[in-house]
Parts: sequence; structure tokens; C-alpha cells
Amino acid sequence: MAPSAVFYSPPVQAQKLTLAAAVPAKGPALAIGSPATAQDGKYQSLITSLEHSRSVERHMVDRLLDGATTLQPSSFASIHVSLSASEYDALAPRMSQLLAQLLGGLEPLGTLHILNLGSALPSLPSELTLSGFVVLSANQEGTLIAQKPAHSTASSLSLKSAASTALPLRKRADPDRKASKKALWTLSAPSTPSIDAESLLTPADRERPAVCEPAVRGATRRKKACKNCTCGLAELEAEELAQSNVVMLDGAVDGQATEVSQSEKERMIAAAAAAPKATSSCGNCYLGDAFRCSSCPYRGLPAFKPGEKVEIDFGMDDI
Repeated sequence: MAPSAVFYSPPVQAQKLTLAAAVPAKGPALAIGSPATAQDGKYQSLITSLEHSRSVERHMVDRLLDGATTLQPSSFASIHVSLSASEYDALAPRMSQLLAQLLGGLEPLGTLHILNLGSALPSLPSELTLSGFVVLSANQEGTLIAQKPAHSTASSLSLKSAASTALPLRKRADPDRKASKKALWTLSAPSTPSIDAESLLTPADRERPAVCEPAVRGATRRKKACKNCTCGLAELEAEELAQSNVVMLDGAVDGQATEVSQSEKERMIAAAAAAPKATSSCGNCYLGDAFRCSSCPYRGLPAFKPGEKVEIDFGMDDI
């Protein structure tokens, strides 16, 4: 939208930096404030002064930075920013982001008015230039005025974003290198000869394992029977175990070792298991075999105290 009228900034004192340029006199304006300037009344005063001559749209700076509010492209003839000095300093890391949004919202030759700067952001003129603005004036009262160039919005690019939008250079593809990479990941490369698995076997590998000889009683043995024994060694070991004797140790202080058969050992284990359930008719079972009857269920067990549970540990009975 072309501006309806233009005016020139008046000359100022020598100590102030002044540049003259065309500035739109009227048109939609945007007022950007903060909670601090709204509390001290500066933001309301700015809105009141602008509403006398144009329509004013109002936004808070934090909503623009957080993306809660977006500006329509080329929709404002002027934008007025009123923050406190401390808020300008806190805004320094994100100033380029804010300036990019304001540049897009301004129409060609639109002006940006940054108020209440004071001594904050001494590098702001440079930031404005890098973002695509033309700095018009800056005075000691803390007001800085910049302008959007007259070229179209489609061709406006800030200097910071121009580097990021540059097209990358394309590398010329090397067909030989591409073919070598493709062959590297090919499962069956044509240049690799196949390997015969049979050729890797040696004569020792082809020999069958030796069959176990039948077990013979009394012969020298190198090992115990296998889990799935087929030579008869497992049966021979089971038979020898059933015919062997074990040594039982009497639990008394002056007890003696007694050699018993496997069947007697099994009977004594069963007697020890049934001992807590057995009842005594004579009351002398706990004294030992010398005081027990021939049919006593405790016969063969060591002496024990009256009421004590009889337990025999057969884990170390073999000598």
C-alpha cells in the first residue's frame, strides 16, 4: 500500500545523530509494550497519542517472541515499541528474532520507533542494519527511528538470513566411487569366488569318533558312565553301588563306626524319618541300642535327649 503523505524529520541539535528520509505520516500503527511500561503508564500514553490520527493495534512483546501472536505481512505503516531499559537488556539475545518479525509486519517505507532506550542496547543500530532496516535517527532521550526499505516484501531479506538461504554447491558424482560403494554392500559380489565347505575339512575331521568298548567288571576305567550310556557301564556302576557297604558313625561321644550295607542304610533313613511319629512303651529308647527292644523303631539310631527330634546326616557317612 503506497503512503498517502510523507514528511521530513526536522533538524536537531549538533550533538544528536539525524538522518532525513521519507516517513509515512498516517496509516495503521502497532503498539508493542510490556507489563512494566503498562504499569508505569508509558504504554497507555503511547496508545492515546497514536489513536488521535490512526487505528492502533496492541500487542505484548512476550507474545510475539513466544509465537502466540503473528503479524500479517506489510500490514502496518509504523510500529512503536515501548519497553523499560532493563527489559531491553534482557531482550538482547532475542532481538534479531523480534526485528525479523517487525520487518515483515511493516509495509514498504514503514517506520519502526523504539522508545525509552536510554543507555540500553548500544549495538542496536547495528542489529537493525543487519536485519534489513535503515536507521533514520537516534537521540539522547532514548528514541531510535528506523525505516523499512522501499523494495517489495518478496525481495526483502535480512543479511543474517541471506547466508542461511543460500543454495549449497552440488558435488559432481563420481561413478566409479558410487559403483564401489554399491558393490561393498552387495551380498553376492560377482568378483568373489565361492568356497566349497568340503574342501575345508581335513582327514582327521572326516574320521568317525571311536565307539566305546563294552564295560567289563574289574577292568580299569578312565571315566564315569555317560548320560546316555550304551556300553553297559551305567548298569555296572548301579550294581556295584547296590552291593557296596557304607560306614555309619554313632552320634554318641564314645560312639564307634559301624559298616552297614546299602539296604540297612536305607532302612535307617526311613526309621529316622518315622522317628518323630513313633511312640515308646518302655521309655528307654533315647538311651541307645543297649536299652532298646528288638522291635524298637529307634534301633540303630544314636542316643538322643528326651523330646529331641532325631536327625541323621548321611552326607558324610562314606569313608
